[in-house]
Amino acid sequence: MDIVFINDLRIDTIIGIYDWEREVRQTVSLDLEMSSDIRQAAATDDIQYALNYKSVAKRLIEFIEGSEFLLVETMAEQVCDIVRSEFGVAWVKLCLRKPGALRHSRDVGLIIERGERF
Repeated sequence: MDIVFINDLRIDTIIGIYDWEREVRQTVSLDLEMSSDIRQAAATDDIQYALNYKSVAKRLIEFIEGSEFLLVETMAEQVCDIVRSEFGVAWVKLCLRKPGALRHSRDVGLIIERGERF
């Protein structure tokens, strides 16, 4: 299995359960690993056969900037659903970070994998 990745995609959004979090935009950071068979893209040198990471990033930025989730868990599930359903990705691993959410810690977050690894 080949993996296309995006690291530290930073997006401002409304996220959190506390009243003050509902009033300010906070930055979330995403690391994504997405399964993709790159052989046809490599053989043809044609973007139509590649998983276009720019298109994935643009879609996720649009989605997350417009969202107002309470929990990072909900955001993570929906991000993985978008990547898998809209971009034909069989397997995705997402690390979603919320910088500054916990005092004395650089960031907090979660890591999830969805789909089948081949």
